[in-house]
Amino acid sequence: MPVQPICTPSVPVTDEVLTVSDVAKILKFSKGQVYDLTRSRARVRQTLPIPTLRINGNLRFLRSEVEQWLRQLSTSGRAN
Repeated sequence: MPVQPICTPSVPVTDEVLTVSDVAKILKFSKGQVYDLTRSRARVRQTLPIPTLRINGNLRFLRSEVEQWLRQLSTSGRAN
């Protein structure tokens, strides 16, 4: 008889919640660069900031939204 998993993920893998460190690894950036890419106001302004979530004051990202953001950059020509 096959073994059934004890727990199945409640969200699809594409909607995995990522930390700043996770996104930095994916983009091959420093954590500071990731923070800069989230800013839509203040001294450093991004015209297309990475979509974020705030959970108990912590910055988080959905993998699907980061991937969509990358696609938007590549189609808009702003990835250079």
